[in-house]
Amino acid sequence: MDSSTALYNQLKGAQPFFVLAGPNVIESEEHILHMAKQIKAITSKLGLPLVFKSSFDKANRTSSKSFRGPGLAEGLKILEKVKVTYDLPIVTDVHESSQCEAVARVADIIQIPAFLCRQTDLLVAAAKTGKIVNIKKGQFCASSVMTNSAEKVRLAGNQNVMVCERGTMFGYNDLIVDPRNFEWLREANCPVVADVTHALQQPAGKKLEGGGVASGGLRELIPCVARTAVAVGVDGLFMEVHDDPLNAPVDGPTQWPLRHLEELLEELVAIARVTKGKHKYDIDLTPYRE
Repeated sequence: MDSSTALYNQLKGAQPFFVLAGPNVIESEEHILHMAKQIKAITSKLGLPLVFKSSFDKANRTSSKSFRGPGLAEGLKILEKVKVTYDLPIVTDVHESSQCEAVARVADIIQIPAFLCRQTDLLVAAAKTGKIVNIKKGQFCASSVMTNSAEKVRLAGNQNVMVCERGTMFGYNDLIVDPRNFEWLREANCPVVADVTHALQQPAGKKLEGGGVASGGLRELIPCVARTAVAVGVDGLFMEVHDDPLNAPVDGPTQWPLRHLEELLEELVAIARVTKGKHKYDIDLTPYRE
């Protein structure tokens, strides 16, 4: 069995769930190594499989002035150092088909951003690396679309695919999380991940001094969405975590504070232990007679 399939099977069978977590974007090698060490210590203590997440380039920022990260070459070098230093699998996102081959030399999971979840060439290029492919559901998509996106990966010869709920547009500057999607996404016949941080974004919802806009967010509701997702029985949680979210260069309003990570995960594990969300309810519609 190849290493990608082995990791995929480990995550698929994780009890009660696996975690994809880390800061939104690579700020520096020192910061990423610090975050990886801290997050691994917490998830290991709780017995949760961890895949460390950070981005080398945020190509879809609201503003051209936004911080994007160190770029492909430098970013992958830093992520590889995390992988070797802390023996952690890595997940990071790609925006162009041409990035997939280089990213696959370091990352264990290639993530497809929500805005690009239907881009056939990108999905196929990611699939052909043989790495696990995590597809974020577009904010503009019904959950049924993800069945087609997952099938594109499988038809390219890669069975190791997962899909991720990250909210649905609710008006112009807001997202809403419909818990039904956690159930409906199972129709893609693969692990379902809940992105409990991006799902609380308010896209382009924050006006800036001097003009322009940036994305805001509702960090205080992250526990609410996470509790719901775990109760419904998702297979994995995606969380962006930061040790100083008020000064994070990207998506600060929706990054969960590192100091509260253990407390939240501990509660989520407790919920997951008692819920029957992963088991389909057998509804009997025959007439009831006492």
